Amino acid sequence: MYTLDAYHYELPETLIAQTPAPDRDGSRLLHLQRGSGTVSHRHFDDVVSLLRPGDVLVVNNTRVIPGRLHGRKESGGKVELLILDYGEADGRVIDDRQPVYHCLIKASKQAAAGTRMLFDEGLTAEVLNFSDGIYTVRFSAPESFDTLLDRIGRMPLPPYIKRDATQPDAADRTRYQTVYAREQGAIAAPTAGLHFTDEIVGRIKAAGVTVAAVTLHVGYGTFVPVRVDDIREHRMHEEWFRIPQDTARTVKRAKDEGRRVVAVGTTSVRTLEYAAGPDGRVTPGSGRCDLFIYPGYRFKVVDAMLTNFHLPRSTLLMLVSAFAGRQTILDAYRAAVDEQYRFFSYGDAMLIE
Repeated sequence: MYTLDAYHYELPETLIAQTPAPDRDGSRLLHLQRGSGTVSHRHFDDVVSLLRPGDVLVVNNTRVIPGRLHGRKESGGKVELLILDYGEADGRVIDDRQPVYHCLIKASKQAAAGTRMLFDEGLTAEVLNFSDGIYTVRFSAPESFDTLLDRIGRMPLPPYIKRDATQPDAADRTRYQTVYAREQGAIAAPTAGLHFTDEIVGRIKAAGVTVAAVTLHVGYGTFVPVRVDDIREHRMHEEWFRIPQDTARTVKRAKDEGRRVVAVGTTSVRTLEYAAGPDGRVTPGSGRCDLFIYPGYRFKVVDAMLTNFHLPRSTLLMLVSAFAGRQTILDAYRAAVDEQYRFFSYGDAMLIE
């Protein structure tokens, strides 16, 4: 249960979704009953009837920044940069024209301190230092950095989406973003939410389901593979989160009254569980979440989960295995492969209840 190999499964590369479905709600939905392991194959809009009146549906309203930049070193040579901690509400004062951020940099060789980089529309950057694979970079913009980044930055699509990184489809600006995204700061989308449309959210509310929001800015850790054989030795990167007072109050009332809390995505699951005390009471506030959920974890808040299909050997696969049982999840994934479901960020969804 705790070995990395226990979370491997075979996935044909052809099933890794490279583009979103033509319609947000046009994806398929695998419905898994975690008690019996029963699987049924549905369409995403069936989620409206699968949710129950009185349920609280918790979504992550983080917004993905176009934080990937392509340019060149001042000395020559192409460079690609990914901003990791944009917009974190951790008390830092950010200079609007000369902000300092942690970044990943891809170049022909490691960028030393003092390396200057040139990007479109007069944006420049200088490497201040390098530690543990992460660069600290100071940007210099001729206008508001936020405004300029929104114009010239690219959406940070995951590496398994094999497209020309310098020319992503313009549709990614909207499709790699949930319809309820509000709080700027993520470097990857909370992908379980990509299937929702405003119309489906309206139907869910009309059916007596309360929709509540938390924020967790999906960070660098989402790309970090597990490199230890014993998964218990893995350490999660911290990600900034916030739980509003209204959401904490809504979740507490639901738990007190025996109603379900349904989390949309592993990010919402981790946020709720991290902020919950032993009694399951969720505390409002903000901070940094480093909770690693793997089999053996006892869930205190979440009763059902809507999620996408996750990479083999990933912490996200371990989380859903903790929720439904490792073998139950692997069997469901095998059924999804047999039925030609689309996997990962732009892929299909799964409802576990």
